[in-house]
Amino acid sequence: MKPAILAWLFAALTATAAEKPNLLIILADDMGWSDLGCQGSEIATPNIDRLATEGMKFRQFYNAARCCPSRAALLTGLYPHQAGMGEMVVEKPGTEKGPYQGYLNGTCTTLAEALKPAGYHSYLSGKWHVGEFRPQWPIDRGFEHSYGLISGAMNYYDLRIDKTKEGERRFARDGENIVPPADGRYITREFTKEATGFLDGHRQEHPGEPWFLYLAYTAPHWPLHAPEEIIRKHEAAYRDGWQPIREARHRHQIELGLLPAGTPLSPPDGADWQSLPVEKRAEMSHKMAVYAAMIEVLDTQVGVLLDNLAKAGELDKTVIAFLSDNGACAEGGLLGQNFRPDLTGEIGTVNSYHNYGQSWANASNTPFRLHKSFTHEGGIHTPLLIRWPSTIKACSSSDAVGHVIDIMPTFCEIAGAKPPAGIAGKSLLPVLKGGTGEPRTLGWEHFGAAAWRDGNWKLVRKDKKSPWELYDLAKDPCELKDLTESEKDKAAAMTAAWEKWAKEVGVR
Repeated sequence: MKPAILAWLFAALTATAAEKPNLLIILADDMGWSDLGCQGSEIATPNIDRLATEGMKFRQFYNAARCCPSRAALLTGLYPHQAGMGEMVVEKPGTEKGPYQGYLNGTCTTLAEALKPAGYHSYLSGKWHVGEFRPQWPIDRGFEHSYGLISGAMNYYDLRIDKTKEGERRFARDGENIVPPADGRYITREFTKEATGFLDGHRQEHPGEPWFLYLAYTAPHWPLHAPEEIIRKHEAAYRDGWQPIREARHRHQIELGLLPAGTPLSPPDGADWQSLPVEKRAEMSHKMAVYAAMIEVLDTQVGVLLDNLAKAGELDKTVIAFLSDNGACAEGGLLGQNFRPDLTGEIGTVNSYHNYGQSWANASNTPFRLHKSFTHEGGIHTPLLIRWPSTIKACSSSDAVGHVIDIMPTFCEIAGAKPPAGIAGKSLLPVLKGGTGEPRTLGWEHFGAAAWRDGNWKLVRKDKKSPWELYDLAKDPCELKDLTESEKDKAAAMTAAWEKWAKEVGVR
C-alpha cells in the first residue's frame, strides 16, 4: 500500500478514535478588510472579535475577488476556473462548458460531499450563488438540508420586490423554490434562525454525530437595509466623512499589530468630502451608518449562534472559521447609486436599493488600494479568524499566506476525510498548530484583473489592457511602489509563471 494512502488511513482512524469536531464556516459578503473591530474598525463587533481573541487571526489571507469565484473555491479547494466559475454564475446552462460555464462542474467535489464518508452531516443557511438551477443546488451537492438564496443580492426584507422588479431571485428550502414571508423579517436574522434550527434538528436525529454548517450571510452586500433603531446608533460616527475613518482605522491597525509600524496609508480613492453639498454629505453619512448597522446585526447573529453552541455543550468542540468573500464593493461610482430608481423610500428601508459607493469602500478596505473584483489587495485580502480551543492558541496570529482554496483541505484533514485528488489548496492545519507556513505561489484572474504571488513578491494588473505592476509585499503591503522597472527580471519571470498557471487552469 502506498505511503500516502497509509497516512490517510492513519489520520482517519485517529480522527475516529477521538471525538470528531464539528465544523462551521461563517462567510460575510462584500465586507472590507477593516470593517471588524478586531481589524481596526470603529464598528463594535464583540462576537466576531471573540473568534480572534480566543483563536487565531490570519494577516495574509486571500479570497478570489468576487462572490461566485470565492464560493466555488471555498467549497471545492480548486481555483474558480477549475470548478467552472471563472466569472459569474449563469441563470441557466448555456452552450459554454469549462472554466467560465457559470456553475459548479460535475468533476469537482464539494466540501459537504467530501465530508460525508467521514460521518459528517452537512447543512447550509444563506447565500449559495454557484449554481442557479437543479441539479446544482446545495441539496444536490452534499448538503442534507439547506435554506437560503440560490442567487446573489436580495432585498433584506421582501424578496417579492426583487422578483417583480429585478427579475427572479431564486430562494429555496432544500429542493423547493420558496418566497420568504414579507412580515418584517430581516434576512440576516432568518439565516441564523434556520441555521440553529438545523443544528437543533441534527442533535435530535443524529446525536453524537459530527456536523458541518456553512452559514453564508448576504450582509453587508447591498442593498443597504437595516433596522432603523440600529442605524441611528451609528449616524454620528460618519458625519465627517471617509478620510477621518480611514486614518483612524489605519492607526488602530498598527496598534493591533495587523500592519508593521510605519506602514503608510494608501492615497485617498474617493470624492472630496468638503466639496460635497451639505445634503449630499448627510446622505453619504447615512449610507455608512446603514452599512455599519448591517455589520452590527451580523455580529449579533454570530453571537446568537455561539450561544446556541454553548448551550448544547458544543462550542469548544467546534472549529469555527470566519472570512469575507471579497473586498468592499465600489460599484455605483464614488458616491454609490440607487440600483432601483423606481424605489424611492428612505435609504435603509424596504423600499430602497442603494449601495455606499467607492468612497466608503475605500474606507472599508483600509489600508489597501482598490476593491471588489480587482486583484489588488483591496479586492482579495480578507480577514480569516479561526477558533478551535483544543488546537489553536488563544489570541494568536499568523503571517502564513493562505487562500480560500485552503479551507477545503484544512477541514478535510481536521475531519479525517479524504480530500479530492488534484485540488489546488493546501491544508493549514500545521499553521493552526503553531507552524509558520510554507512559501506559497498563488494565482488570480477575474474579468481580466489578474495577479501572481510568489513568496513576498506580487505581480498584479487591473485588466487585460493595463500593464503589470510588481510589489514586494514584505516592504510595501499597500502596493504603493511599483518595481517593474527596477526588477525587470523578476517581473518577467513572474509574468511567465502566471501565464503558465493561467493556461493550466483555463484562463481565456
